[in-house]
Amino acid sequence: MDTQPQFDRRMLEALVCPQTHAVLVYDAEAQELISKTAGLAYPIRNGIPIMLVSEARTLED
Repeated sequence: MDTQPQFDRRMLEALVCPQTHAVLVYDAEAQELISKTAGLAYPIRNGIPIMLVSEARTLED
């Protein structure tokens, strides 16, 4: 049983990439918000998106 809080997909409508202001894509399996424009993946921890560029993972090509 997964006890981690779930990310509210409705929140995605209000969030944009802090670097490019582009739309984000929710990756439920990785628990990340993906900015394809910036090439970054923002983590979601305990159901809360961490929208800091310094916390983002660089996407591999």
